[in-house]
Amino acid sequence: MTDVLTEAARALVDSLDERRRSAVLRPITDDDLRHRWSYTPGPRAGVAVGELSRAARKAVHHLLASVLSPHAYAQVATIMALEDVLDHREGGDRDRHQGDYSLVLLGTPGDDRWGWRFEGHHVSLNVVLVDGRVSATPFFLGANPAHTTYEGRTVVRPLALEEELARQLLDRMGPEHRLTAVVADRAPDDLRTRNAPRLGSVIEPVGVALSSLNGEARDLFTALVRYYLDRLRPDLAAAEFARLDLDRVHFAWEGSSRPGAGHYYRIQAPELLLEYDNTQNGANHVHSVWRRHAGDFGEDLLAAHHNEVDH
Repeated sequence: MTDVLTEAARALVDSLDERRRSAVLRPITDDDLRHRWSYTPGPRAGVAVGELSRAARKAVHHLLASVLSPHAYAQVATIMALEDVLDHREGGDRDRHQGDYSLVLLGTPGDDRWGWRFEGHHVSLNVVLVDGRVSATPFFLGANPAHTTYEGRTVVRPLALEEELARQLLDRMGPEHRLTAVVADRAPDDLRTRNAPRLGSVIEPVGVALSSLNGEARDLFTALVRYYLDRLRPDLAAAEFARLDLDRVHFAWEGSSRPGAGHYYRIQAPELLLEYDNTQNGANHVHSVWRRHAGDFGEDLLAAHHNEVDH
């Protein structure tokens, strides 16, 4: 499972010159760096894609594709390209570019503990590998513009199913359950957890429980959860899904249920948090994230490793 990721990371390191290799390699023991994630524009640790040779850029994309499902890899590539679209819309005032995404390697690929982060505006993928097991959260994807149209028809919409599946669930659960699921008339202006390094008890589970739903609504709820986990390649996603207790998963909606108006939802379980927000820029600016309370940044895997080594 992890051999493909290791080979892809080693190939990337081999493609770099000495200066960029020094910039990209950081110790896995740098906890401050490992937890310092963001989805807003700005400089990052490591090396930016735009600074790399063609071979090195392709190696970065190969590393992404080694852990992502095909559809999630296409989402990431589209989101990166939207930086130039957004820059054009803003008149170039913020100097955005699709090369402004950075990669940092934590530790040495192939060691018992190592990882990497690929990050920039609207993308943050945090991967940690410990003793052959893989953690990949926080996993953030966003888009601005969220959708681009031609004469009312959608041309580009990279995070379409994140909204459509949730709306279908809200519609098919019926009026009684919908009263429980909709917990606020106004949506927050961003993810409630923002880019907090640790979730702790930031927000409590509210809304409707999957265990209370039947038939199509239950299937849609499960499909929405699975869709987020399926951002990873099939074997990794299956392992993440298997660890969930679906009867303890809750869905909460805030804001308008009218398409085109600001809205937010979150899905919570003891070891799962999914958040989605589309309120900014006239509800044409999406943020979404998958997180794990004890497992973000590989914390659970690293703790287990330390216990075994200490023992």
